[in-house]
Amino acid sequence: MTTTHAGRQQSTTQHSTLRAWLGVAAITASLFVFLTTELMPVGLLTPLSSGLSISVGAAGLMVTLYGLSAGLGVPFIVAWTRHVDRRVMLSALLAVLAIGNLVTAVSPNYPLVLTTRLVMGFASGVFWAIGVSMAMRIVPGRHASRAAAVVMSGISVAAVVGIPLGTLLESLTDWRTTFLIWSGLSAIVFLAVACTLPSLPAQNAVPVREVFQLPLRNGRLRSVMVVVVLFVLGHFGAYTFIRPFLEDGSAATAATVTGLLMIYGVGGAVGNFVAGHAVTKHLRASFAVGCTGLVVSLLLLLTLGNGTAVPVGSLALWGVSFGVVQLSQLTMTQAAAPDTFEAAMSLNTMAYNTSIALGAMFGGLLADHLGVRSVFWFGMVLTAAALLVAITSGRLRRSD
Repeated sequence: MTTTHAGRQQSTTQHSTLRAWLGVAAITASLFVFLTTELMPVGLLTPLSSGLSISVGAAGLMVTLYGLSAGLGVPFIVAWTRHVDRRVMLSALLAVLAIGNLVTAVSPNYPLVLTTRLVMGFASGVFWAIGVSMAMRIVPGRHASRAAAVVMSGISVAAVVGIPLGTLLESLTDWRTTFLIWSGLSAIVFLAVACTLPSLPAQNAVPVREVFQLPLRNGRLRSVMVVVVLFVLGHFGAYTFIRPFLEDGSAATAATVTGLLMIYGVGGAVGNFVAGHAVTKHLRASFAVGCTGLVVSLLLLLTLGNGTAVPVGSLALWGVSFGVVQLSQLTMTQAAAPDTFEAAMSLNTMAYNTSIALGAMFGGLLADHLGVRSVFWFGMVLTAAALLVAITSGRLRRSD
């Protein structure tokens, strides 16, 4: 009887653990569809501008408005829904994403596309604030960090597979079909979340007033937010316009751009893996090395970007560097506010996505008035500024 009971208990534990990791996989898939939806226009700027009869800079506003709503709305929504079960919340967010991609695919005009992207951005921002903490909660405590790393790997998968795949699908069909396919993927992930995640009552959520007081009371968190803003402005200001830059500078075809974006994504996966080992011991140095790599890659593209070899090497370095910086800045946020992680992540999401929006907006203005190359100079200067702040700020050291 004792042996039988122990066997049943072990079987139940294994089943529970398996379901927990299936839930982590569903959250990772959620990150994949949210991020690819947010950045899909990056690989489709040229056909979007042609299909909607707008300029490339105006097409970049699809990223801008999405980022603005994701950034500015998240602290309020997370705080206002602090009593809502997080499984229910994530399911609702994925429903918004699926419907939004469907509306984008069939939209007859540009204003409706922008309005839809604005609504979808709210859903994306809330996911970024709650997704990682959800994954950390559904697995045994000793595996929480591993679960977070698995979820964040969705960023690399999106870069390696999602965005390049979207570019390839557009070249084989059209941009409307691409968004229609992503609507279907979002619906599949919705079902996965509903079937695998347990009930997750909200934890560590605080009222709106307290969320915005965190940087005032926490100087280390405040410094992290400054660094995040500068880095994201620089990186995404340039990255949003990578396709027109490559097409202008090296006469790259759609297939070439797809290949280069995949190289960038593979580099991001490598950088994420390397950073996973480095940030725990050398957090500040990891961030500094990653930013340096970003600056060097942009400089190489600007000075030696003609041809094929330099873009391949530069995009690989860019991807590795971004993977390192991305994981470093998330780790810095967690280290700066471990007891209010969800609230701190909502602020991180606000800073991050608002900066994506502003970077795309400033990049669009520069691209339309001074040419696409000016956007890359803008990106290099802002990334260098983030590096300078990281080096000089004593608050960005690894927590004990």
